[in-house]
Amino acid sequence: MNDRPSSPRQPASATPEPSASSVSDAAPKGRPNAMTRKPATTPPSAIDPVTAPGVVPEVPLAPLAALEEARLEWDDAAPQAMDYGDVYFSIHDGRAETVHVFLDSNRLSERFRDWREARPFVIGETGFGTGLNILCAAQRFLATAPAEARLHVVSVEKHPMRAADLERALSAWPDLASLAKPLVAQWPAAVLGVHRLWLDERITLDLHFGDAVERLSRLEGGVDAWFLDGFSPSKNPEMWSPALFAAMAGISHPEATFATFTAAGFVRRGLRAAGFAWRKVPGHGMKREMICGELDAATSAARAELMGLAERQEQHDRPRPPLTSPAQRGVLHPLRREQPWTQPPQPAPISRETHVAVLGAGIAGTSCAEALARRGVKVTLIDAEAPGARASGNTQGALYVKLAAETNPASRFQLAALQYSRRWLASLDPEQTLWSASGVLQLATSERERKRQQRFADNHPLPEALLRPVTAGQASQIAGNEITFDGLFYPVAGWVRPKALCQHLAATPGVSFRQARIVAIQSLGAEEGREEGGKTGNGAPRWQLQASDGSYLEVDQLIVALGEQTHLPEPLAHLPLQPIRGQVSEITVPPEQAAGLPMLDSVVCAGGYVSPCQRHADGSVTLSFGATFAPRDEDEAVREADHIANVAELRSALPAFVAAWEQARGVRLEDDAWQGRVAWRAASPDKSPLAGPAPDAAQWHEDYAAMAFDAKKRVPSLSGAHLPGLWLSTAHGSRGFTTAPLCAELIASQLCGEPLPLERELAEHLHPGRRLIRDIVQRR
Repeated sequence: MNDRPSSPRQPASATPEPSASSVSDAAPKGRPNAMTRKPATTPPSAIDPVTAPGVVPEVPLAPLAALEEARLEWDDAAPQAMDYGDVYFSIHDGRAETVHVFLDSNRLSERFRDWREARPFVIGETGFGTGLNILCAAQRFLATAPAEARLHVVSVEKHPMRAADLERALSAWPDLASLAKPLVAQWPAAVLGVHRLWLDERITLDLHFGDAVERLSRLEGGVDAWFLDGFSPSKNPEMWSPALFAAMAGISHPEATFATFTAAGFVRRGLRAAGFAWRKVPGHGMKREMICGELDAATSAARAELMGLAERQEQHDRPRPPLTSPAQRGVLHPLRREQPWTQPPQPAPISRETHVAVLGAGIAGTSCAEALARRGVKVTLIDAEAPGARASGNTQGALYVKLAAETNPASRFQLAALQYSRRWLASLDPEQTLWSASGVLQLATSERERKRQQRFADNHPLPEALLRPVTAGQASQIAGNEITFDGLFYPVAGWVRPKALCQHLAATPGVSFRQARIVAIQSLGAEEGREEGGKTGNGAPRWQLQASDGSYLEVDQLIVALGEQTHLPEPLAHLPLQPIRGQVSEITVPPEQAAGLPMLDSVVCAGGYVSPCQRHADGSVTLSFGATFAPRDEDEAVREADHIANVAELRSALPAFVAAWEQARGVRLEDDAWQGRVAWRAASPDKSPLAGPAPDAAQWHEDYAAMAFDAKKRVPSLSGAHLPGLWLSTAHGSRGFTTAPLCAELIASQLCGEPLPLERELAEHLHPGRRLIRDIVQRR
């Protein structure tokens, strides 16, 4: 939704509510500065609670579709929402109101100044609007927080502005330009989902596009300070609902605060029912009153229990319990009763000295290393070969997805991953030396595929900035060559230089590379270790890696990002990875022969793919196309038969392009001077990656054995046992350069105790234990 107005309009309910004496749970003991603050004056609510204390409401996942963008009228640089008849801010004093209501009433200056946690400080906002609130908070953070502190913002918006409107609105404050510029540059298409952006090296912004309750109810994370904002309750009463307040309480940190510009009675009663204690304070300008407050004691305690924080404090000076004890796993969240194994483990306490090893230096491993190093974590990247070898060693690869005709979790994830990877690459390499924003054409070369694409378009009204159906003529214009098939065009897709990208990521400051072949991994107790000073200091186990030369490395956390033909070490050998052999074909043409060649302007996919030619510094060009798909094929040799198959697929999809190429070269494509490259990519049985915490397979077999007899009625109330500090990113198949970066961000967020970049259901879909629970149910 949007920034609150600065007009003198009265809130929807102007009837004063009787002031009550201070309630005992208004300012829980141990809160910062609790003794110096005016106590809350919160009478009991007349509204029944929507959920149990500290639990988000259960709301269905919304359809994957485009959102209606904000319709605006303008008064100079001040926008007004036509559908709500309300302003986003006052051009005269809107910024002053933001500072008074949201920054000062949440005590952000002192909290930023005193922030010493390794995790980021998290702000939640119920209406992004123009982003004025968030940019002001970001500016305050950069001015007051310690240099090593980080800020994470989660903001919801149901009707996003267009990027041009956003830029126009924020132009009223030139001193915010350094933050507004990256916001506008990364502004996502108006489609349902979570969109992660970066306003600064230390500031992450998650835009949750969609209905506030629907979005917040599936957020994983803990908010420290809430900006309860939106159009006036009298203009947009649907937003200011008990379900919204319950969702806020259900994703709050135990010491969370809130502030809002309104003091409407039904807002106060709804907040109280959700577990917030509030107090009236002077409003800004002509507004006599506003409210601010925090979680009450009971809700704060419930959140601490669900987040594992109460137990962590109790066990701080006591021996750690067995790894598989229910207490170690945390209290089962009510929303996970039907699938308790999907509940992630409570993150181990991290510090700025935490050392993480990443095993595997392909795109899965190097993107994990970069995501952690960006957060200031010390990373050792390990591979038997150099970064960007084996499956990630091609000179060119497509950045694309293939979405199902009917919406499913895999398609939701792939579309989110494509959007994330595009923003990530643009931030990482704005000059596009490692990638190209060429777009991808997906051709319907058969009647069956044409009907599938039509069903997809009918089921998914997505923004044209993401995907649009195209005729053969339109496809020809996009590709710069004659195309005879209709298809789908993905403007945000493109291609990458896989090997060069992996090498670039491995060189990220904070990442050290170690070439070694790891033959065994072992979990150590908190007091064990071969290395001097090898204790964690926080009671958490460590991981020991043994190399083939007999050397050891001990780390606090371990991410296994191996794939292809690599056999996963115990205790991960149970994972169902399938190696799939692929061979690509490349033809390099010297500079003196390159002038008359036909050139593609976009990647084209059908049964295989072909990328625009790479132009080299010496003037030569390389055409890359392929690739074969051969499960259970272990032949390492480059095969001429596979090259002929790649040519046949290319000729079938782009006959005019192949004919023009052969005419320019004077030789059939099959007989041209070609080279091939063979590699194996790892895939899972359901073709989605395995990304997240590693399950304790033996314990799962014991805990969930009863489900083999009745998988619906005999579900134990035990959250899944996981191997502490062990994570996985693998099974990315042929779309690793699309999926691996978002999986890396997911794991880094889980490891560092941050809000997740995906909805809860999509994180569950990627869980590495999903096949294991199926095997238990089917008694395999």
